[in-house]
Amino acid sequence: MSDFAGLRALVTGGAAGIGRATADLLAARGAAVAVLDLDVPRLPGPLLAHRADVTDDASVRAAVDAATTALGGLDVLVNNAGIGAQGTVEDNGDDEWHRVYDVNVVGMVRTSRACLPHLRASGHAAIVNVCSIAATAGLPQRALYSATKGAVQALTLAMAADHVREGIRVNCVNPGTADTPWIARLLARAPDPAAERAALAARQPTGRLVAADEVAGAIAYLASPLSGATTGTALAVDGGMQGLRPRPAGR
Repeated sequence: MSDFAGLRALVTGGAAGIGRATADLLAARGAAVAVLDLDVPRLPGPLLAHRADVTDDASVRAAVDAATTALGGLDVLVNNAGIGAQGTVEDNGDDEWHRVYDVNVVGMVRTSRACLPHLRASGHAAIVNVCSIAATAGLPQRALYSATKGAVQALTLAMAADHVREGIRVNCVNPGTADTPWIARLLARAPDPAAERAALAARQPTGRLVAADEVAGAIAYLASPLSGATTGTALAVDGGMQGLRPRPAGR
């Protein structure tokens, strides 16, 4: 499939997990792809890599300028950079709330702001924000994380309304619990990693974690010119977690 042939894409947080899967998929489908990340390893061609700290506006602008110069413009922005957080509202202090919001929400704002002038020059401009099922489903021990993802979903809708007349589509994906490096680190800290993994998988009707490649496929759908009539949409990739209420096993 070559629906991205001739298009230029930028993926934040693209060195690992969902971001890396997305960068690889877009490149495989014909896009020229630049990855922005805080820690950029040696990536295989044809991916371009630029270091950027999404909490620093100057760093973001410099990286976006370098990436768009190397790509020769920009058609697709995937705002994937983000961090996790655990606990109830009592468990995280003000500094942690500000830190996670700065990455997960304001980081998207900084990157989008830097990319918008380039996207306006594209005939197939699309922004895809990586949100979460936590934006709409109450999950235990995720108060801070859920609050940031609720903000991302609201931000997506507002951006879609602001930029639709400019020909820039804005959507988001809402993954369920995905098999990513952050989840791997979370499981490693659990008293019983196998039992914790099973519990996370069991709350999704499919009975398993979502694969990074599956989220990447949803991102590619929303970013593709083939979905040119889709904007202001939140696409769930959650194993049925949001909408399904299956009978308990054995009934």
